[in-house]
Parts: sequence; C-alpha cells; structure tokens
Amino acid sequence: MTISKAPPAFPRSEYLRRLTLVKSEMALRDVEALVVSDQHNITYLTGYTARSAYVPQALVVFAKEEESVFILRRMDAPAALHQCFMEREKIIAYPEELIAHPDKDGYDAIIDYLQEAGFADKRIGIEEFSLSTLTAEKFKRRLAASNVVDCTKAVTWIRLIKSDLEIDIMREAAAISDAAIARAAEVIRAGVREADACAEIASVLIRGVNGKPGTRLEEIAICSAPRTGTCHIPWAEDSFREGSQINIELAGSRHGYCAALMRTYSIGAPSDRLRRVHDIQLEGLDAALAAVRPGATCSDVANAFYRTIEKRGLKKESRCGYAHGIGWTEPTASLRDGDMTVLQPNMTFHLMLGNWIDEEFGYVISETFRVTGTGVDVLTNAPREIFQVS
Repeated sequence: MTISKAPPAFPRSEYLRRLTLVKSEMALRDVEALVVSDQHNITYLTGYTARSAYVPQALVVFAKEEESVFILRRMDAPAALHQCFMEREKIIAYPEELIAHPDKDGYDAIIDYLQEAGFADKRIGIEEFSLSTLTAEKFKRRLAASNVVDCTKAVTWIRLIKSDLEIDIMREAAAISDAAIARAAEVIRAGVREADACAEIASVLIRGVNGKPGTRLEEIAICSAPRTGTCHIPWAEDSFREGSQINIELAGSRHGYCAALMRTYSIGAPSDRLRRVHDIQLEGLDAALAAVRPGATCSDVANAFYRTIEKRGLKKESRCGYAHGIGWTEPTASLRDGDMTVLQPNMTFHLMLGNWIDEEFGYVISETFRVTGTGVDVLTNAPREIFQVS
C-alpha cells in the first residue's frame, strides 16, 4: 500500500511559479543546483509542513529540471510523499543508520546524491546560515570548494512578495487570530487559571473558523501582571487576579502561514497609565498604516510610528515589525529606522507595536497587513481597544 496525496494547499502551478522565481535567481548567481535546507523555504517550495528539520534534510532545486528533489530521513519520507506536490520519485529517503551516526549524517547522503547526479564539479548553492559551520565545511570539502557558494536568504527574499493565493491563506489565518483574541476576552476572568484560559484560546487556534481549521498551533504568549514587562513568556502556573493587565500575542496558522495579532486586556478598569499608553500607541498605529504604500520604505513606516508617539512623550526601543508569512518571522525586511527595503504590492508584515517600557509594565497592540497597489490592507480585524473584562 502507498500513502495517498493530501489535498494540496496550492495548485501545482503555484509551486512551479515559485520555483521559476528561484531558478531565475540561481541564473543570476550562476548556480546549477541549490540546496535548500531552511525548513520554511522547503515549505514554500513544496507544501511540506511536517516537523523533521531537527535532523538533516534538504530540497535540491535544479536549474534545468522542472521539479526539485527532497532528500530526508526515511521515517519522515511518508509525510513528504503525502504533502509535497512533486512526483513520488522526487522524494528520496536516506537510511536510519545515518541518525546519530558517529561519523556521518544525512548531509552526507545529500552530498552523495549531488555527486552521483553529476554535480560534483558544478556550481552549487547552499543556505549557509541554516547549516552548522561543520556542515558547511563538509559541503566544501566533499565537493569542489570553489564551486560551493552561499545563497543564504535567496529564497527567503523571494517569499517577501506573496501571490494572491498566499494572501487568501493568510486571510484565513487572520480570521482564526481574530476569533482567538475574542475568545480570550470571554475566558479571562479573576480566579481563572492562566493555563485554562490558554487552553480555550488554543482550542480556537486549532479548530479555526469558517470551516477552516488551524493546521499548526503556534506559540501563545500570555504576559499577565506583574509580568507585562516581558514579551515572549508563556502562561504562568497561576490564576488571574482582579485589577490584572494581560498582554497576549498569538497567531492563527494555515498551511504554514501565520497572521499574528497582539491585544491587551484588563480585569476591571484599566489603569490611567495603561489608558494613556493605549491612546498614544493607537495614534502611532494609525500613522504607521497611513505611511504604507508602494514606493515607501520600511523605514518610512517605522518612523511614522516613532515620530507620532515621541510627540506624546513615549518611546519604543525595538523595531515596529517584520516581514511575516511562513514560520511567523520571515528574516528579511524589518519595520525599523534605516531599513530601506521598498514596499511592493503583496508584501506582508506584522506591524508589531509591543512596547515594553520597564520591568513590570508593557503594552501590546499589532496588526498583520499587506501592501496593496495604493496603500494598505489590514488582514486582522480584532477591535483596537483594551479589552475590559469583569
């Protein structure tokens, strides 16, 4: 018996379109084979979302072949056969004996494949940033070192501009995020355990909305008083208290694509300090979104926010956001002062305006948006308010 194909997240033509973009970049770099080891880039080019990147694996993109070859651990190969758009023979399993082997690993199998396929003396790109130093050296040692070139983030930058099909998936993820934020307002109460509230929020992120379930549970940050000065901390082994403030960051996820969202909650009336910060940050949020348009830079958007809140006596030290999509953070463009990346239609960002002001106080609000042909399209739609609960 052979495993069946899962319903594809995207049509075959969409994956081939992406590969065409990658091959164009390979041509510019004079690369005949590209070894893609970043797990999110593999998702982008194949549809594979199973978590197996804790052991060696790589997608090999050939400049002159339509489909790529995915080489991974034998026990993970059925998941690749099930999820990847490619034909069955394009999934190659390396033996389990290479796991925890004292001298070799799965990357040796990948290098063996390149040699056997006739690429030992041809120009090969690797994503050096996602490999250990020893692994990168192995590629250069076992292949012609002068022909192994670093192509780190070559695929990641291509991912920055989404197709309309990708935007549709991110809208589905955003709807899940909105529903989870609303559920948090229903379950956060004095005396409720943080773990129980988080379980309810997580159930929405998994069950999804509109007949579209979440396909992965991303991390949930629940930073309740006195921990609102923290940013990336999970729920505590504690219960919410009257007068507590709670900052939440979460993301719905569909087929590897996220749409992150942050909101602040108050059990009882918000403090004067919290109300003031909220009002200032809302002004900054509006200013940042108003600055989004094709031709503007990431720096323009960030500085629109910074200038607005600084006029009101507030500062934010961290960046205002980042490219967003597969794997939550796409490590390319940042919404920060000095990032001169020019905005183009269908770029997507998490406008992350979390502001951690001191050790015991912070505030969060955010939106996931895309750049349109004329301005901005905010994908998330939760009310921009402090959620006051009883």
